[in-house]
Amino acid sequence: MCSVVWQHSVGKGGWFPGLPGCCPGLSVLVCPGLSTHWVLGWLMGEGEVGCCPEGIWQGPEVLVPVPRHLGHRPQFHPLKHGFDEWFGSPNCHFGPYDNRARPNIPVYRDWEMVGRFYEEFPINLKTGEANLTQIYLEEALDFIRRQQARQRPFFLYWAIDATHAPVYASRSFLGTSRRGRYGDAVREVDASVGRILRLLRELRLGESTFVFFTSDNGAALVSAPEQGGSNGPFLCGKQTTFEGGMRVPAIAWWPGHIPAGQVSHQLGSIMDLFSTSLSLAGLKPPRDRAVDGLDLLPAILQGQLMDRPMFYYRGNTLMAVTLGLYKAHFWTWTNSWEEFKQGINFCPGQNVSGVTTHTQEEHTKLPLMFHLGRDPGERYPLSFGSAEYQDALGRITPAVQQHQEALVPGQPQLNVCNQAVMNWAPPGCEKLGKCLRPPESVPEKCSWLH
Repeated sequence: MCSVVWQHSVGKGGWFPGLPGCCPGLSVLVCPGLSTHWVLGWLMGEGEVGCCPEGIWQGPEVLVPVPRHLGHRPQFHPLKHGFDEWFGSPNCHFGPYDNRARPNIPVYRDWEMVGRFYEEFPINLKTGEANLTQIYLEEALDFIRRQQARQRPFFLYWAIDATHAPVYASRSFLGTSRRGRYGDAVREVDASVGRILRLLRELRLGESTFVFFTSDNGAALVSAPEQGGSNGPFLCGKQTTFEGGMRVPAIAWWPGHIPAGQVSHQLGSIMDLFSTSLSLAGLKPPRDRAVDGLDLLPAILQGQLMDRPMFYYRGNTLMAVTLGLYKAHFWTWTNSWEEFKQGINFCPGQNVSGVTTHTQEEHTKLPLMFHLGRDPGERYPLSFGSAEYQDALGRITPAVQQHQEALVPGQPQLNVCNQAVMNWAPPGCEKLGKCLRPPESVPEKCSWLH
């Protein structure tokens, strides 16, 4: 296996998404800046929502077969932003809906919808059976074969969502793991990635193809154990800015270039994949927008380490910062008491007094500080009066000040919700007889509990 694995357990290093949720976590891949820099599209968003004002992925043939999370309205269509082909959905496979109060989410091929989840693309919530991963896999394999036949370079963004609740797997994988439906879905994802790598080798494209595998957020413990994963020793899960919500696996594969069996201690982020991909293509990052990602090729190919801070946001609030082995929490919060009392728990079985709080607790005057090498589970804050605390705070504080002074916040676009702008009548619906009548437009203030 010619690959480098990012250290996922303890000590210096680790791989992180942009934020601890699937939508912003995926978005920073193609809009490679912290989400406070740009405006984020949402299923129910109204007005000018979206990001990446021009297509950045230009040149080679580009396919994105899967959910995008970058807005569903026409101006945010992937083919208007650098992608050449698209098979997938503008969001995850939530549902089923009744197509009256809320429409089922459409699936697109290029410009037009070809059906909807739970209709033309069935998902059996009772058994967990769905063939979506196999459909996405065949789209990816076909795309690679076509580009190889045309001798064209390509960029393939393949982000299956089978492990997102409601978890699904195809019939041949259901019941094959000891980990329930979630384990079945992971096995199918693993097998699918294996088929993609095998095809690259068969077509003799392995040594000219850089492959990167990672996740958009930590495991959703709120859905565990049947429909969620495990974050091992790390605290809490998806939606939180504790390590369980922010630290994810990462594997880089490039035969002939990346020596086998390496483990990287470089602190990295999904945002870095943009700058790294441009470097692979011999291009420079654009200068007309904020690009927070770094070029990680020196770390991947030569093992060179770059010291850099990692900023943990939840919404537009800077919750925590990691620098080296130290992590400072400026705010702590899991979820509200209201949700927690309803059985919604982002940290099941984990209760750290004064840390896993159900009210938003401010620590900006005296941040809670953890040494992630000794304490990856964030259970034992350093003493405020200790020399170690003061030294770590003295290095983190200027990094935060420099970051905040350079930050240009985007205009908030998640404050207004409107049922009328959802996926009622996507392009192509008239050919299928699938156009739905939208309700009256009634903009209202959104309520985001997390």
